[in-house]
Amino acid sequence: MKVLVTGTEGYIGSRLAPFLMGKGIEVVGLDTGFYRDGILYLDPKQMPVAPTTIFKDLRTVEPADFKGFDAVVHLAELSNDPLGANKPEVTFKINHLGSVRIAEAARAAGVKRFVYASSCSVYGVGTGDFLDETSPVNPQTAYAQCKVLVERDVQKMSSPDFCVTFLRNATAYGASPRMRFDIVINDLSGLAWTRKKIAMTSDGSPWRPVVHIMDICESIYRTLAAPTAAVNGQIFNVGATSENYRVRELAETVASAFPGCEVTVGQKSADNRSYRVSFDKIATKLPGFQCSWTAKKGAEELRALFERIHMSPDTFTFRAFTRLKQLAYLTETGQIDGEFFWSER
Repeated sequence: MKVLVTGTEGYIGSRLAPFLMGKGIEVVGLDTGFYRDGILYLDPKQMPVAPTTIFKDLRTVEPADFKGFDAVVHLAELSNDPLGANKPEVTFKINHLGSVRIAEAARAAGVKRFVYASSCSVYGVGTGDFLDETSPVNPQTAYAQCKVLVERDVQKMSSPDFCVTFLRNATAYGASPRMRFDIVINDLSGLAWTRKKIAMTSDGSPWRPVVHIMDICESIYRTLAAPTAAVNGQIFNVGATSENYRVRELAETVASAFPGCEVTVGQKSADNRSYRVSFDKIATKLPGFQCSWTAKKGAEELRALFERIHMSPDTFTFRAFTRLKQLAYLTETGQIDGEFFWSER
């Protein structure tokens, strides 16, 4: 199988590409390169090989870019909710229209499979019950709204000749060379390591499902390997039902992995996003898939990594490890324009 993976220079993609290559899949990457100057660590065991990568904005792709591929895995979008709130109009152009463009171009080029990295954030504000793939979506941010729109529009393309699958990932965590410290467990672990204190600004009552980056990679591999009938037109929540936590529970779990770390909580937040998610479908319907990680194991992995690389507070706060900071820097320095295209000058 020959697969084009978008976002190979990003947080998940930099782990996914070598993982798939290790399974015997030929991988070519496509990435715009916003986060190339952020590398937290080097590990030849995790990344024994790097894919050939095309540096191109996803809004400019054409069917010719997808000729000869059996499948496309689409990860590359503007990530996280504060970023979408900062530039919602650009977020919609990239995350919604750009992602639909990729699916259309792939289908026109004769690609047979399209795997889209969606998000459990589409559930937004839950009822308190466990939400499954048939539950109503309730997106609260531009980022989540775009996920819903892409699912809607690409679902219509599903056919016997174009197998589409939507993977609604829980909130990711875990070590990656292209690290992100703007997602909950990674952020809490960085605070625990550099400050020995997790001072929460909210009461930590909202629920969040979490999933390790390598369990996400496994779900993508299993989707690519599955019989078409098992995955075509399907939505899978990616994670484990046991991995739903209140945010304060995550803080306590992380603190327990970092000896001497203190946790304090604040007042109830105005952010009303809270949801618990059922992952029974992926555990029973996606052939060969099961999660291998827990939040506790992930926090311990991060502590061991920080110890090994002697991570400093300056590294933890480096702009390239926080999506909003990095794009603000590229904009302020004139490297990208107001539409997030690379500047010509």
